[in-house]
Amino acid sequence: MASNKLLMLSVVAICLPAMAMATDYLVGDDSGWTINFDYQAWAKDKVFYVGDKFVFQYPKGYHNVFKVNGTAFKNCDIPPANQALSSGNDTVVLNTPGRKWYICGVSNHCSAYAQKLFITVQYQYGWAPAPTPQILQVSQPWAPTPAPTPSSPSTPAPTPSVPDTIVTDPWASSPISSSPPLPTPIAPSWPPAPSLPTTPAPTPERWAPTTLSVPETTVTDPWAPAPAPLAPSPISSPPSLPTPTAPSWPPAPSPYPWI
Repeated sequence: MASNKLLMLSVVAICLPAMAMATDYLVGDDSGWTINFDYQAWAKDKVFYVGDKFVFQYPKGYHNVFKVNGTAFKNCDIPPANQALSSGNDTVVLNTPGRKWYICGVSNHCSAYAQKLFITVQYQYGWAPAPTPQILQVSQPWAPTPAPTPSSPSTPAPTPSVPDTIVTDPWASSPISSSPPLPTPIAPSWPPAPSLPTTPAPTPERWAPTTLSVPETTVTDPWAPAPAPLAPSPISSPPSLPTPTAPSWPPAPSPYPWI
Protein backbone atom coordinates (compact mmCIF):
# COMPACT_ATOMS: atom_id res chain seq x y z
CA MET A 1 0.00 0.00 0.00
CA ALA A 2 2.79 2.36 0.89
CA SER A 3 4.56 1.52 -2.35
CA ASN A 4 1.48 2.51 -4.42
CA LYS A 5 1.27 5.90 -2.72
CA LEU A 6 4.94 6.47 -3.33
CA LEU A 7 4.49 5.72 -7.03
CA MET A 8 1.58 8.16 -7.35
CA LEU A 9 3.53 10.88 -5.61
CA SER A 10 6.42 10.34 -8.01
CA VAL A 11 4.16 10.72 -11.04
CA VAL A 12 2.62 13.90 -9.66
CA ALA A 13 6.05 15.29 -8.85
CA ILE A 14 7.13 14.77 -12.43
CA CYS A 15 3.95 16.04 -14.14
CA LEU A 16 3.33 19.14 -12.07
CA PRO A 17 6.58 20.92 -13.02
CA ALA A 18 5.86 20.17 -16.67
CA MET A 19 2.39 21.64 -16.42
CA ALA A 20 3.71 24.63 -14.54
CA MET A 21 6.40 25.24 -17.19
CA ALA A 22 3.89 25.45 -20.12
CA THR A 23 4.35 28.74 -21.98
CA ASP A 24 1.78 31.02 -23.57
CA TYR A 25 2.97 32.63 -26.83
CA LEU A 26 1.37 35.69 -28.37
CA VAL A 27 1.81 35.00 -32.07
CA GLY A 28 3.65 37.93 -33.65
CA ASP A 29 4.21 39.57 -30.25
CA ASP A 30 3.05 43.23 -30.42
CA SER A 31 2.16 42.96 -34.13
CA GLY A 32 -0.30 40.14 -33.49
CA TRP A 33 -1.81 38.09 -36.34
CA THR A 34 -1.64 40.34 -39.40
CA ILE A 35 -0.33 40.67 -42.94
CA ASN A 36 3.20 41.60 -44.13
CA PHE A 37 4.88 40.02 -41.12
CA ASP A 38 7.64 37.38 -41.19
CA TYR A 39 6.27 34.71 -38.81
CA GLN A 40 9.01 32.22 -39.65
CA ALA A 41 11.63 34.67 -38.42
CA TRP A 42 9.52 35.19 -35.25
CA ALA A 43 9.44 31.41 -34.52
CA LYS A 44 13.04 30.72 -35.54
CA ASP A 45 14.70 31.20 -32.13
CA LYS A 46 11.87 29.64 -30.09
CA VAL A 47 11.40 26.04 -28.91
CA PHE A 48 7.82 24.87 -28.52
CA TYR A 49 6.86 21.96 -26.28
CA VAL A 50 3.75 19.90 -25.74
CA GLY A 51 1.42 21.89 -23.46
CA ASP A 52 2.37 25.32 -24.74
CA LYS A 53 -0.34 27.69 -26.00
CA PHE A 54 -0.57 29.95 -29.02
CA VAL A 55 -2.71 33.09 -28.83
CA PHE A 56 -3.76 34.65 -32.16
CA GLN A 57 -4.92 38.27 -31.62
CA TYR A 58 -6.35 40.37 -34.47
CA PRO A 59 -9.29 42.69 -35.22
CA LYS A 60 -12.37 40.52 -35.46
CA GLY A 61 -13.67 40.26 -39.01
CA TYR A 62 -10.36 41.23 -40.64
CA HIS A 63 -8.54 37.89 -40.22
CA ASN A 64 -9.07 34.29 -39.11
CA VAL A 65 -6.99 31.18 -38.32
CA PHE A 66 -7.01 27.79 -40.08
CA LYS A 67 -5.02 24.75 -39.03
CA VAL A 68 -3.91 22.95 -42.24
CA ASN A 69 -1.45 20.33 -43.47
CA GLY A 70 1.84 20.82 -45.27
CA THR A 71 0.37 20.78 -48.80
CA ALA A 72 -2.37 23.33 -48.01
CA PHE A 73 0.23 25.49 -46.23
CA LYS A 74 2.47 25.51 -49.31
CA ASN A 75 -0.35 26.16 -51.81
CA CYS A 76 -2.44 28.36 -49.49
CA ASP A 77 -5.47 26.11 -49.93
CA ILE A 78 -8.33 27.44 -47.77
CA PRO A 79 -10.35 24.77 -45.85
CA PRO A 80 -14.16 25.03 -45.37
CA ALA A 81 -15.27 28.13 -43.49
CA ASN A 82 -16.73 26.12 -40.56
CA GLN A 83 -13.16 25.09 -39.57
CA ALA A 84 -11.95 28.68 -39.05
CA LEU A 85 -11.14 30.37 -35.74
CA SER A 86 -12.50 33.92 -36.01
CA SER A 87 -13.03 35.33 -32.49
CA GLY A 88 -10.13 37.78 -32.73
CA ASN A 89 -8.51 36.24 -29.62
CA ASP A 90 -8.06 32.54 -30.50
CA THR A 91 -6.09 30.20 -28.23
CA VAL A 92 -4.56 26.98 -29.64
CA VAL A 93 -3.12 24.39 -27.21
CA LEU A 94 -0.18 22.35 -28.55
CA ASN A 95 -1.32 18.96 -27.29
CA THR A 96 0.75 16.72 -29.56
CA PRO A 97 4.30 16.83 -30.85
CA GLY A 98 5.21 17.25 -34.50
CA ARG A 99 4.81 19.84 -37.20
CA LYS A 100 1.97 22.38 -37.12
CA TRP A 101 0.78 24.69 -39.92
CA TYR A 102 -1.50 27.76 -39.58
CA ILE A 103 -2.75 30.19 -42.25
CA CYS A 104 -5.20 33.08 -42.64
CA GLY A 105 -8.12 32.30 -44.94
CA VAL A 106 -9.35 35.83 -45.59
CA SER A 107 -9.04 36.91 -49.22
CA ASN A 108 -5.43 36.41 -50.45
CA HIS A 109 -3.71 37.15 -47.13
CA CYS A 110 -1.88 33.80 -47.23
CA SER A 111 -0.66 33.79 -50.84
CA ALA A 112 -0.02 37.51 -51.37
CA TYR A 113 0.91 38.74 -47.88
CA ALA A 114 2.54 35.64 -46.29
CA GLN A 115 0.13 35.50 -43.33
CA LYS A 116 1.01 31.92 -42.29
CA LEU A 117 3.04 30.15 -39.61
CA PHE A 118 4.93 26.82 -39.45
CA ILE A 119 6.35 25.35 -36.20
CA THR A 120 7.65 22.05 -34.74
CA VAL A 121 6.44 20.93 -31.30
CA GLN A 122 8.73 18.80 -29.10
CA TYR A 123 8.19 16.57 -26.04
CA GLN A 124 8.85 17.93 -22.56
CA TYR A 125 12.26 16.82 -21.22
CA GLY A 126 12.86 14.84 -24.38
CA TRP A 127 10.22 12.24 -23.55
CA ALA A 128 9.55 9.96 -26.48
CA PRO A 129 6.32 8.09 -27.17
CA ALA A 130 6.08 4.63 -25.72
CA PRO A 131 7.25 1.95 -28.12
CA THR A 132 4.73 -0.37 -29.66
CA PRO A 133 4.54 -3.58 -27.60
CA GLN A 134 5.88 -6.65 -29.33
CA ILE A 135 3.93 -9.90 -29.29
CA LEU A 136 6.03 -12.77 -27.99
CA GLN A 137 5.19 -16.29 -29.02
CA VAL A 138 5.20 -18.48 -25.89
CA SER A 139 4.74 -22.19 -26.26
CA GLN A 140 2.10 -23.68 -23.97
CA PRO A 141 3.46 -26.29 -21.57
CA TRP A 142 0.45 -28.53 -22.15
CA ALA A 143 0.74 -28.50 -25.93
CA PRO A 144 1.58 -31.99 -27.27
CA THR A 145 5.02 -32.43 -28.66
CA PRO A 146 4.89 -33.21 -32.36
CA ALA A 147 5.91 -36.75 -33.20
CA PRO A 148 9.27 -37.00 -34.86
CA THR A 149 9.23 -37.69 -38.51
CA PRO A 150 10.85 -41.06 -39.30
CA SER A 151 13.98 -40.49 -41.19
CA SER A 152 14.55 -42.55 -44.27
CA PRO A 153 17.85 -44.40 -44.62
CA SER A 154 20.42 -42.31 -46.31
CA THR A 155 20.89 -44.57 -49.27
CA PRO A 156 21.96 -42.68 -52.30
CA ALA A 157 19.69 -43.13 -55.24
CA PRO A 158 21.24 -45.02 -58.13
CA THR A 159 22.60 -42.73 -60.74
CA PRO A 160 21.17 -43.59 -64.14
CA SER A 161 23.80 -44.42 -66.66
CA VAL A 162 23.87 -42.11 -69.57
CA PRO A 163 25.49 -43.37 -72.78
CA ASP A 164 28.48 -41.41 -73.85
CA THR A 165 27.44 -39.07 -76.57
CA ILE A 166 30.00 -37.18 -78.52
CA VAL A 167 28.64 -33.81 -79.47
CA THR A 168 30.45 -32.20 -82.28
CA ASP A 169 30.07 -28.64 -83.39
CA PRO A 170 28.69 -28.20 -86.90
CA TRP A 171 31.83 -26.33 -87.91
CA ALA A 172 34.25 -28.88 -86.45
CA SER A 173 35.97 -31.33 -88.76
CA SER A 174 34.71 -34.90 -88.76
CA PRO A 175 36.74 -37.30 -86.67
CA ILE A 176 38.94 -39.75 -88.51
CA SER A 177 37.45 -43.21 -88.37
CA SER A 178 39.63 -46.20 -87.80
CA SER A 179 38.00 -48.27 -90.58
CA PRO A 180 40.27 -49.57 -93.39
CA PRO A 181 40.66 -47.26 -96.39
CA LEU A 182 38.48 -47.94 -99.41
CA PRO A 183 40.20 -49.08 -102.65
CA THR A 184 40.89 -46.37 -105.18
CA PRO A 185 38.55 -46.78 -108.21
CA ILE A 186 40.33 -47.60 -111.50
CA ALA A 187 39.04 -46.07 -114.70
CA PRO A 188 37.97 -48.72 -117.33
CA SER A 189 40.27 -49.17 -120.30
CA TRP A 190 38.29 -48.52 -123.46
CA PRO A 191 39.72 -49.26 -126.98
CA PRO A 192 40.88 -46.10 -128.72
CA ALA A 193 38.48 -44.61 -131.21
CA PRO A 194 39.44 -45.15 -134.91
CA SER A 195 41.00 -42.12 -136.50
CA LEU A 196 39.23 -40.70 -139.56
CA PRO A 197 41.29 -40.31 -142.77
CA THR A 198 42.13 -36.76 -143.49
CA THR A 199 42.40 -35.51 -147.07
CA PRO A 200 45.06 -32.86 -147.44
CA ALA A 201 44.06 -29.72 -149.22
CA PRO A 202 45.48 -29.34 -152.72
CA THR A 203 48.59 -27.29 -152.82
CA PRO A 204 48.79 -24.91 -155.84
CA GLU A 205 51.82 -25.10 -158.00
CA ARG A 206 54.32 -22.38 -157.52
CA TRP A 207 54.45 -21.58 -161.28
CA ALA A 208 50.71 -21.51 -161.84
CA PRO A 209 49.39 -17.91 -162.09
CA THR A 210 46.70 -16.92 -159.77
CA THR A 211 43.55 -15.96 -161.66
CA LEU A 212 41.24 -13.53 -160.01
CA SER A 213 37.65 -13.55 -161.08
CA VAL A 214 36.42 -10.02 -161.53
CA PRO A 215 32.77 -9.49 -162.31
CA GLU A 216 32.08 -7.84 -165.65
CA THR A 217 31.08 -4.27 -165.17
CA THR A 218 30.00 -2.07 -168.00
CA VAL A 219 31.34 1.39 -167.51
CA THR A 220 29.76 4.20 -169.45
CA ASP A 221 31.48 7.48 -169.89
CA PRO A 222 29.36 10.48 -168.92
CA TRP A 223 30.16 12.08 -172.35
CA ALA A 224 29.16 9.05 -174.48
CA PRO A 225 25.88 9.44 -176.46
CA ALA A 226 22.93 7.43 -175.28
CA PRO A 227 22.08 4.35 -177.41
CA ALA A 228 19.31 4.74 -179.94
CA PRO A 229 15.91 3.63 -178.79
CA LEU A 230 14.61 0.37 -180.08
CA ALA A 231 12.31 0.54 -183.08
CA PRO A 232 8.83 -0.80 -182.54
CA SER A 233 8.23 -4.11 -184.17
CA PRO A 234 5.64 -4.07 -187.05
CA ILE A 235 2.17 -5.27 -186.11
CA SER A 236 1.29 -8.29 -188.18
CA SER A 237 -2.17 -8.26 -189.78
CA PRO A 238 -4.52 -10.93 -188.53
CA PRO A 239 -5.27 -13.79 -190.93
CA SER A 240 -8.32 -13.37 -193.14
CA LEU A 241 -11.35 -15.26 -192.08
CA PRO A 242 -13.11 -17.48 -194.68
CA THR A 243 -16.30 -16.12 -196.23
CA PRO A 244 -19.28 -18.06 -195.01
CA THR A 245 -21.19 -19.94 -197.73
CA ALA A 246 -24.98 -20.16 -197.58
CA PRO A 247 -26.25 -23.71 -197.31
CA SER A 248 -28.07 -25.17 -200.36
CA TRP A 249 -31.58 -25.95 -199.21
CA PRO A 250 -34.24 -27.46 -201.53
CA PRO A 251 -36.86 -24.95 -202.61
CA ALA A 252 -39.95 -24.77 -200.61
CA PRO A 253 -43.19 -25.94 -202.30
CA SER A 254 -45.44 -23.17 -203.53
CA PRO A 255 -48.66 -22.67 -201.64
CA TYR A 256 -50.35 -22.00 -204.89
CA PRO A 257 -50.12 -25.09 -207.01
CA TRP A 258 -51.74 -23.38 -210.01
CA ILE A 259 -48.86 -21.11 -210.42
